[in-house]
Amino acid sequence: MLYALLCYNDEDTVWALDRKQDGEVMAALAAVRAPLEAAGKLGPSLRLLPTTAATTLRKSDPPLIIDGPYAETKEQLLGFYIVDVADLDEALGIAKQLGAANPGGAYEIRPLAVYNPGQPLGATDHAA
Repeated sequence: MLYALLCYNDEDTVWALDRKQDGEVMAALAAVRAPLEAAGKLGPSLRLLPTTAATTLRKSDPPLIIDGPYAETKEQLLGFYIVDVADLDEALGIAKQLGAANPGGAYEIRPLAVYNPGQPLGATDHAA
């Protein structure tokens, strides 16, 4: 089953880390990632740039384009991992490992339904 592990944190704190501190966090996360990659359980993982680099398209008539995020929150979505695991318990276990490697914030674990036009919702194109 595919899950998205959505990483939330205070971006002001995260982007204030110096190179050494950021490198230490990224190395700790890499130690969690390596066995997942080796087991074929880790899909794409991305680190998002700060919300100051974001643009939001607000659906209205006419559409409104604004700089930055749409909502003000204490924690922002800073990145995500896609994992292919047996169940929610395994996804939670991975999120706990990532959380131990990355100070602060929270992980939202959300099941994914793959959408490929012409295939039923949730179907994947990889055979087990």
